[in-house]
Amino acid sequence: MTLYIDPPNWPGHGRMWSHLVSDVSFEELHAGAAAIGCPPRAFDGDHYDIPAERYADAVAAGAVEVGSKELVQRLTAAGLRRPKGRPRA
Repeated sequence: MTLYIDPPNWPGHGRMWSHLVSDVSFEELHAGAAAIGCPPRAFDGDHYDIPAERYADAVAAGAVEVGSKELVQRLTAAGLRRPKGRPRA
């Protein structure tokens, strides 16, 4: 299982956030997120929002560090990208 995480560059709710994705399946993503203790409410359509203070935990658990552009490219190439406003299947 390989998950990918971008740097915590995204502000929101007084914190900085990263995105955790899979380039294989949502099942892999959900399993990996659960393994690092990420709550289901952190799932945002095609990724999990990971607070900056949990970034190192995700990397230590095996998430591969990539830039934000590469993360989106991997997600799109896998057919798992769900743009904002697009209904979930």
